[in-house]
Amino acid sequence: MTMASLSALVDVGRGLREGFFMFWETLWALILGFSLSGAVQAFVSKDQMRAKLGDHRPLAIARASGYGMVSSSCSYAASAMAKSLFAKGADFTTAMVFMFASTNLVVELGVVMFVLLGWQFAAAEFVGGPLMIVLLAVTGGLVFTGPVVARARSRVRGEDGGGHDRSAMSEASSQSQAQLDAPGIAVKLRSAAAWSDASRYAMADATMLRRELVIGYVVAGQLATLVPTRFWNDLFVHGHGPWTSVENALVGPLIAVISWVCSIGNVPLAAALWAGGISFGGVIAFIFADLIAMPLILIYRKLYGTALTLRMVGLFYVVMAVAGLVTQIIFSGLGAIPSRRAFTVSAAHFSWNYTTFLNLAFIVVALGVWWLARHAHRFGGGVGYALDPVCGMQVRTSDAPATSHVAGHTSYFCSDHCRDKFEARPEEYGEGAARGIIRPDVDAQDAPTSVDPVCGMSVDPATAPAHRVHEGVDVWFCNPGCAERFDADPQRYLAVRPVPAATSVEIPLGPTASTSTRRTYGVVDDRAPDTSLEN
Repeated sequence: MTMASLSALVDVGRGLREGFFMFWETLWALILGFSLSGAVQAFVSKDQMRAKLGDHRPLAIARASGYGMVSSSCSYAASAMAKSLFAKGADFTTAMVFMFASTNLVVELGVVMFVLLGWQFAAAEFVGGPLMIVLLAVTGGLVFTGPVVARARSRVRGEDGGGHDRSAMSEASSQSQAQLDAPGIAVKLRSAAAWSDASRYAMADATMLRRELVIGYVVAGQLATLVPTRFWNDLFVHGHGPWTSVENALVGPLIAVISWVCSIGNVPLAAALWAGGISFGGVIAFIFADLIAMPLILIYRKLYGTALTLRMVGLFYVVMAVAGLVTQIIFSGLGAIPSRRAFTVSAAHFSWNYTTFLNLAFIVVALGVWWLARHAHRFGGGVGYALDPVCGMQVRTSDAPATSHVAGHTSYFCSDHCRDKFEARPEEYGEGAARGIIRPDVDAQDAPTSVDPVCGMSVDPATAPAHRVHEGVDVWFCNPGCAERFDADPQRYLAVRPVPAATSVEIPLGPTASTSTRRTYGVVDDRAPDTSLEN
């Protein structure tokens, strides 16, 4: 081995070490962010969102922003959900606002930015993000014109009609989902099942984004050690006053396009760019530009066609660059732009400091979240959900963005991207598909669930909000309202007894699985609930 080769290996090793300690510095923040995100997704009802996004008036834009903030931060999942909203009749601009909020106004992004870049960048997310949404709402109607949007809607709905996507969900399914969301937040906070669902969301999101995070930290570490300072000086203009800020804000999103890293995985890259000399606005524009990374541009083209994709990418680029530049002007006027350009990593070694103590504490939290997600069936969790067999994301079976029917069973996906990967090579995800049907690792005889006879929702008898004894039979309810309806006419709801949780079905683990390779998984009662309930 030559000295040059040895030196290159040493540099790569230094880059990997730098990337690892960047990860160690933000580990507690990642755990906190994913845990909070999982709780919000589990406790906040989203059953009415599609009916309220039919235009891009201020109220609809505000709703779309709020719905996006409580959704997953994954860029792929956000694009799939926006497509589903659009196919169901939501205004295209409003659906894009939802997508922007899903990736740029979520709590985990702000927490990681706070730890790795500083409070100024975390604050800039919640200043520049709304500004970007306002710009998109104002200009979207001018760029996304009627004919091109109509063609895209026909294209998306035509794909839905092929049976792969659940965007054409029936009215009965919509009502059923509304009933699943019926209990209020106060009730859910007292429910062990809801907390287990929150844990499943947190673990699923972390699993889904692990690739993005690994790439982000590895690339950031390599940039910090292998790329010479003169490269950044040539790439980013310096010393030209306002033109420096403008150029940097325009270059930031272009780096995002070619980086192929989206979601919160681009925050470590942003730290490397900040250390390399890019302006404050350039960093913000780069972080906002995760929605025009090349993989997503290819997805847009597949979903909406070339004409609308070109308009989307062009408008997104301008909006992101302008939002980054205006955010810099605001923070400069407030004297809030940080002067230090070093990474948060103070030393590439372990030491007993506040970061280590926080990490150890949150590792314990992560283990608790993992255990609760792993044993969700013990608490009545997982009902109405499935795991995407490709990326591991938790999705609602009633409104999954994409589905696939292989080997006699249905798999649910967070996006068309995952569904296409599954259908190309289903044998690789056979066991994952079986695991994602209803609930993983369920011992049906141990599942402590009952079925609310009024709405059909599965409830945990130990934490059920209401309970009745009728003719010697215990009946549990998901909320007091269902119990009152039952009291008015119990015979109506006991005419068909709830199916016990021990009902099971055999699912093959792959398209070529034999009888000897089957496993038994618990399933829930699939009787049609009482659709006369008011949402």
